Amino acid sequence: MRDSDTVGAEPVRILLVEDNPGDVRLTEEAFKQGRIENDMYVVSDGNEALDFLTQRGEYADMPQPDLVLLDLNLPGKDGEEVLEELKADPALRSIPIIILTSSQAEEDIATSYELHANAYLTKPVDPDEFIETVRAFEKFWFSVVRLPPGVDSQ
Repeated sequence: MRDSDTVGAEPVRILLVEDNPGDVRLTEEAFKQGRIENDMYVVSDGNEALDFLTQRGEYADMPQPDLVLLDLNLPGKDGEEVLEELKADPALRSIPIIILTSSQAEEDIATSYELHANAYLTKPVDPDEFIETVRAFEKFWFSVVRLPPGVDSQ
């Protein structure tokens, strides 16, 4: 785990896969208010997410994220397709994937876990509750959970 209280600790790298600009702003705001030093990268569709994670095309020089926040409802490849491809790739499957979506459908929740999502969070409609949800997520994932060691590009 990268401890934010350790001098010289590297920031946690987060990939946010979200097509709603309002939700991107709220998520970024919540992380800015938090205590964890982070570098947030944002892509807006499933194809971009896969390019980023596999370091293809314009994302060839991007670092591997420590964690992915993935919306299910995306243009192009949807979140379930992205999740399925990531967890099928031995080089990427250890990256924790957190579903952050507006869907409360039991089928979406069940499918996400069947595809090996590490957690499923439903976005609250209220902006203050949304920020509080992201802050609670941040506290848990970066203060309690031990993340796998970072995988740098070869």
